[in-house]
Amino acid sequence: MPSRIVCNVTSSETRVALVENGLVMELFIERKANHGIVGNIYKGRISKVLPGMQVAFVDIGLVKAGFLYVSDVNTLESHSDFSSYVDSSEDLESDEIPQAIAIEEAPRFNGGPIEDLLTEGQEIMVQVSKDPMGSKGARITSYVSLPGRYLVFMPDVNQVGVSRRIEREDEKRRLKDLLGDLRTNGAGYIIRTAAEGKESSDLSQDIDFLDKLWTSIRIRNESAYAPSVVYQDLNIIQRSIRDLFTGDVSEIIIDDKTEYEETIAFCESYLPEIVEKITLYTEKEPVFGKFGIEMEVERALGRKVWLKSGGYIIIDQTEALTAIDVNTGKFVGKRDQEETILKTNLEAVSEIVYQLRLRNIGGLIIIDFIDMERRESNDKVYSALDQAVKNDRSRTNILKISELGLVEMTRKRSRDSLSRIQTTTCPYCEGEGRIKAPMTVLYEACREIRRVAGKLDGKREIICTVAPVVAELIFDEESGYIDFLEEELDVTIVVKTDYKQHQERFFVEPAQ
Repeated sequence: MPSRIVCNVTSSETRVALVENGLVMELFIERKANHGIVGNIYKGRISKVLPGMQVAFVDIGLVKAGFLYVSDVNTLESHSDFSSYVDSSEDLESDEIPQAIAIEEAPRFNGGPIEDLLTEGQEIMVQVSKDPMGSKGARITSYVSLPGRYLVFMPDVNQVGVSRRIEREDEKRRLKDLLGDLRTNGAGYIIRTAAEGKESSDLSQDIDFLDKLWTSIRIRNESAYAPSVVYQDLNIIQRSIRDLFTGDVSEIIIDDKTEYEETIAFCESYLPEIVEKITLYTEKEPVFGKFGIEMEVERALGRKVWLKSGGYIIIDQTEALTAIDVNTGKFVGKRDQEETILKTNLEAVSEIVYQLRLRNIGGLIIIDFIDMERRESNDKVYSALDQAVKNDRSRTNILKISELGLVEMTRKRSRDSLSRIQTTTCPYCEGEGRIKAPMTVLYEACREIRRVAGKLDGKREIICTVAPVVAELIFDEESGYIDFLEEELDVTIVVKTDYKQHQERFFVEPAQ
């Protein structure tokens, strides 16, 4: 079954799901309230140079000036020692090519005291490497770094490097040779781990994309006034297309006309070969409901996950690690006990790997499989786990099953897990468990309002009953969104507060 990328857009939240063989394999959520500026490029003006701290403050048009350390001042267009930087890099691989990593890992070549490099009033192009925090402005750098899917483009470094995460020397040489034949602009590239096994056409597509992007940034910078933004990092849909699109993806579905048109324009400029695969979803049924995604998202927030056989797994996330326990549950098997346990463990392997990917669980993971007596049974389970994680874009390391039936593994952490995004500390159990955040409940209620509105024939009035904390959010921060929803759906929404109602519960129904 072909894969598809499904995008659900509202005024407050955008969700992107990668569906493979009918299953939601990746889920990305971006909320406007938490949208950062890392990766954005600005034409700024030096407002102050502090020799004692070796830092400059740059007006980039935000409330607080960005701060630029001397080590982040780009004074050279190339450097001969680039290869040593690549070899010592902590992380040049990435699951979704986070902009911050590429910027933070860029080479730094100190050209002298900051007062000799910069002067007050000077215009300079900078890129944000860290968002503003508290009383601090954004941290910025004048080393521009543009990540693509397989390559990181560094216009000021005339060298080619390969991520040390690609371990085979013959593969490193092959990729460098491919890029050497393709590279014509004299700029620098880092070949990312995602490029392993890829061919010349894949790298060529990335180079074309990054060249066009850099050319447009330079043109805008030349004509822009300081301070102003000359490039905003790709939005979540564009990043997802860049990072997730493969030949297996048959369609990209977007349920918002404005976002659809912007995505078409983006792809016409940088990825014209996939424009015909982008479709606008116009049905009344919410797009995540249509493709069964909403149900999978809900299931991914639960602690217990049932297996088809009747067994189940328990997933507990803590600050230090994630523990996963496998149980036979209702499954009693048909023959001997060892066969029953082996079948449950093998079924659990597929579900565990799927849940790790869907929930984006990273860090240290301990899996407690049901104890098996035979060595060959342990080997089968380990081999199945080792094979299953090969399709995961996050780097994983697995140790052999211990005598206690435990497997210790690590999975690269690239962004907050689904649980951390969608839930908050539970006020009912004082942090012992987690429940959905008020904002998440509100968005769920709004999606239900859309579903109910689509079925109204007569009186267009909808009653939404929620817990006090959700009602407070509606009447305060999100009142504008409710007004927008009423106008868009041509309905009147009456919000009622039930002080006895659980925070996660809500009821949406047509007025009688």
